[in-house]
Parts: sequence; C-alpha cells; structure tokens
Amino acid sequence: HGATLALHCRVEGGRPIHINSEDKGSIMLDVDGSEISCDNVVICAGLATDTVASSILSSSTIAKEDDGSNNSNIAHHEGDFQIPRQYYAKGNYFKLENQKAPFSRLIYPLPDPKGGLGVHATIDLTGSTRFGPDVEWLDKDIIDPEDIDMDVDPNRSESFYAAVRKYWPDLQDGNLVPDYSGVRPKRMHPEMGGNDGYHDMAHLKDFLIAGPEQHGVRGLTYLLGIESPGLTSSLAIGNYVAQIIE
Repeated sequence: HGATLALHCRVEGGRPIHINSEDKGSIMLDVDGSEISCDNVVICAGLATDTVASSILSSSTIAKEDDGSNNSNIAHHEGDFQIPRQYYAKGNYFKLENQKAPFSRLIYPLPDPKGGLGVHATIDLTGSTRFGPDVEWLDKDIIDPEDIDMDVDPNRSESFYAAVRKYWPDLQDGNLVPDYSGVRPKRMHPEMGGNDGYHDMAHLKDFLIAGPEQHGVRGLTYLLGIESPGLTSSLAIGNYVAQIIE
C-alpha cells in the first residue's frame, strides 16, 4: 500500500512545517535524530502521547508568535486549546500460590471508585490465578514514563487480601505474591481538585481524540487517555481518526 514500516525508532517530538517552507508535508518529526516530513501524524503513543503532542503544539505556538498564523501551518480554530497532559495510575497484580482458586471464569467485583474496575481474578493459559489491578495514583509531577518504578510493592498485599476476600473469603494468608504491574494514562489526577481550574472532572474521565479542528495544527491528530477499553474499541477509534484525516 505504499507504506514504510519503521520499527525500533524513537519519536522524540516534532514541529509544524511552515506553509512557505521548502519542506513538504504538514509536520516534521524528530525520529532518532533524523527528521521525517509527514502529511499526517497520528500520535497514539500511550503514556508518551502528551510528551510528543506537546512538543508539536508548543512549536506551533512559537511559530504563531514569531511569524503570524498566515505564514505557519496553523489552521483557524475557535478558543484557546491547552497543551495536553496525562497523569499516571499504576495497576499492580498479585499471583496466587500454594492454594487452588475455585474459579473457572473471570471474576469482576464492582468498579473501584478510585478509577479502576476493581481487583478482579484472572486465569491465564497455564491455569494460574492472579488478582488485580488496583489503583495506585503516582505523583502528578511525574512527566517522563521512564521515571516510573514498575516494581510491585509487597506491602500492598494487605489491600489485596481485603479486596479478594470480599468474593473469596477462603483466601489464606501468605498465598499472594507480587507479580507484575502496568500503568494507565489518565487525563485527570485526584490532587487536581479545583486548584487546576477543574471543578467538574467528569469530562476528563473519557478518551480525548483531538484533530486540527480542536488544536489548530494541520495534519496532527492525537489520542489521549486511551486505557485498556481502547483495545476493545480500537476499530471504532481507527474509523474515527480516519474521518478526521479525510
């Protein structure tokens, strides 16, 4: 289909290409120290989406200040669009050992009001049972995902025993061991409150898919806060992004 697949290439950021520039395309990406011009850029980089998108949007702001929107790749859009930001919620898992679980199916409790689906029971292909994830909000000042400690804190087992025993009272002490963890990209953080200008954060609990109509940079679409439900809805998300590009 005329595509080029580049694996193991780190996208550091980018900048809009000025309309009067000799470079072709809408956006110039910085990829492993080299520049690649693109007509359209879709940023769906998980935990790093806001870092890459902010690089391009910040460059567009500088371009408007230096040259005026008529000479840059800035489309007309209504209102001021904020530079995107993601926060991180870690999810820890504990594995069951020395005891056989009575489950033959996945067990989902009621959702966690902190932002997760609750500590549920999962059975893997080997028949082992693990429980998780919980919701561990990380410091809101963490910006670089590489600064996140992915180790599971054994001290969190106490809350896991309490959560699992709500639907399996026979879980014995000492049979949960740290397994692995993952991190959710979030558009809000519990410490935000009203200090950051958000008195009602309900609108920040959903995905954000922003194109030129929202942020004003031609050829740029980014997807923010895409948690695990994004996998279930990936085909619909893909169709929606395609409509934005068209």
